[in-house]
Amino acid sequence: MSSLGWPLHNLTLKVLNVENEVGFYKSFGFQLFKLEKKSALLRAGEQAELRLIQLDAGKPRPPKTAGLFHFALLLPDRASLGGFVRFVNGKSFHFVGAADHLVSEALYFSDPEGNGIEVYADGPRENWKWTDGAVLMDTLALNLRELARLPGPEWNGFPPGTRLGHMHLTVSELDASQTFYESLGLKLTSDWGPFRFFSWEGYHHHLAINLVAGRNAAMVRSDVAGLLSFSVDRNTPTAPQTDPNGILIETLA
Repeated sequence: MSSLGWPLHNLTLKVLNVENEVGFYKSFGFQLFKLEKKSALLRAGEQAELRLIQLDAGKPRPPKTAGLFHFALLLPDRASLGGFVRFVNGKSFHFVGAADHLVSEALYFSDPEGNGIEVYADGPRENWKWTDGAVLMDTLALNLRELARLPGPEWNGFPPGTRLGHMHLTVSELDASQTFYESLGLKLTSDWGPFRFFSWEGYHHHLAINLVAGRNAAMVRSDVAGLLSFSVDRNTPTAPQTDPNGILIETLA
């Protein structure tokens, strides 16, 4: 990364039951910093901040809507991922799957309200393969047993150095979303047809968009649970902006 530092730091979820969500995220490894009647602030490590806001008379997110696919927590090293694998083994978390993406190794979960979470570690940058500005990624089987055997400390919550690695969004239309996010300085790093990946300063991706909910998926609504906003710490306008899907981008210059 450049001297600007890491570009992603926090996100806000609208939830139907803040107490239940806080209980889940604490058990998952987040630290609770502030709890109020209708909101909570938690952190994973020192840099990834999660705010939960209770919706009054809120509705669950229906199918075929834009919004969060998952938010991704980047661990500082592979040994930390091994400790996380040992920790989640036998837990009752909703495990969605795992994958070797060539540039990273990742595990996927859903919280009790269906918000997607990725926990991952990057492989060595010198092993990432680039061709004409595109990074080679794939979705291959991940050897969880090998990760679990890695030497390292046992899991005691997300360690220092954990970051909000990337945001992956379900959108209603790829080109309009791409145009918006490129206006924030992101560059396309990989195009998988219904999936596109973008980054700042040569990372494999800080943002991904997809059409999993179908073309012309309904926009994000204020009375529906799910992603409200995330922040971008880059040389962009300081006023909040709304992407074409109704997701608020809090840009920090």
